[in-house]
Amino acid sequence: MTQTQKTSDLIVALTGASGSILCVRLLEVLRNTEVRTHLVMSKWGVQTLKYETGLSAAAVRRLADKHYADSDLGAAISSGSFPTMGMVVVPCSTKSLGSIAHGHGNGLIQRAADVVLKERRKLVLAVREMPLSDIHLENMLKLSRMGAVICPPVPAFYMLPKTIEDIVDQVVLRIIDQFGIHLPSAARWSGMPAQNLGED
Repeated sequence: MTQTQKTSDLIVALTGASGSILCVRLLEVLRNTEVRTHLVMSKWGVQTLKYETGLSAAAVRRLADKHYADSDLGAAISSGSFPTMGMVVVPCSTKSLGSIAHGHGNGLIQRAADVVLKERRKLVLAVREMPLSDIHLENMLKLSRMGAVICPPVPAFYMLPKTIEDIVDQVVLRIIDQFGIHLPSAARWSGMPAQNLGED
């Protein structure tokens, strides 16, 4: 038997919630690493992408190493025998959240997430909604108890971001961290300068 090797394949899904730039930036950042990305975009994810960024689906697919149609339930990533380091859904709509929480594998995104859960791999969901209803909260709690990481794209204003790009990069960095991919970046907290410390 040959020596086992740690996989560097990561499933990336884009759904119809606002924040598609986060997925685009994540793919851009990972292109400069050894991680191989497998991209799936939902129908409404593509529509939101075009509306929010002006980018075409084809342009974003070119950022990934492999891509699949959401209707392709025969894709490699639909099987647990295809090893991956896990999956990130960014942004994750509450519709996708609910489908994943209840095992509705009616599309490749939901099926791949189901596989990641059953294989006990890392599933990161960047849920993007506000305010949150009881249904959303219950679905997030249910998935968290299964081992999924609920990672809402909340900006860290203590980093003193100056541009939207700064906010996007900080969120993407935190998401990537969840997979043990720690990239050097100015968006990391290094402590509050001493002169800023004062009394309450």
